[in-house]
Amino acid sequence: MKGKLLIIEDDAGIGGMVSDYMAKEDYCSRIVEDGNEALAQFQSDAYDLVLLDLMLPGRSGLDILQQIRSISRVPILIVSAKDNEVDKALGLRFGADDYIAKPFSLIELSARIEASIRRATQYSVPEAAASPAAGLLTAGELTVDPDSFMVRKRGEEIKLTAKEFQILKLLVQHPTRVYTKAMLYQLVWNDEYYGDENLINVHMRRLREKIEDDPSSPRYVVTLWGIGYRLGEV
Repeated sequence: MKGKLLIIEDDAGIGGMVSDYMAKEDYCSRIVEDGNEALAQFQSDAYDLVLLDLMLPGRSGLDILQQIRSISRVPILIVSAKDNEVDKALGLRFGADDYIAKPFSLIELSARIEASIRRATQYSVPEAAASPAAGLLTAGELTVDPDSFMVRKRGEEIKLTAKEFQILKLLVQHPTRVYTKAMLYQLVWNDEYYGDENLINVHMRRLREKIEDDPSSPRYVVTLWGIGYRLGEV
């Protein structure tokens, strides 16, 4: 079996059609037609991808999207008749990995599902590594506390934004790993990377300004030109 899908879709005909087609592609599916039941079902089992309609009875798709994204990095693909730029932007900004409008091609849908699961498999950090039980993380003179979201340098607290903290935690947790900008976007922003280098560059510059003794010659956040970022040898 390639994977397990949660299909959140109030149209039984569409949900059944997608489920039947994906079964031929070697996927197992569970269909939920009510927004209020969606989160309970998601939390009751493990899924490799969520197909999410935006217009649902009981609870909106965007609300479900935010709730799932707050507890999981599972790929989420929006399938909706609301085919306009505002809805697409909202869905992607709230954490969806992809967006396909109704009516859609089952062949295209299958390809997008496979691509989303592949990206998640390539870029994700294992849950056990992402949420270590070991407590404090250290790198040189930095101490990172994943539980309290606190960073200290030489005993003094450094105030970081949520994104800056997530970037630093990734680097400190995996000191030998190199993260491309696409990987950072996937892991920190929970979003597909569209080449917006300025957003990542700004966050890296601000992070360095806060944690480095000399931001122009960083020790902690090191750039590998043309590849990405890693923790320096501190």
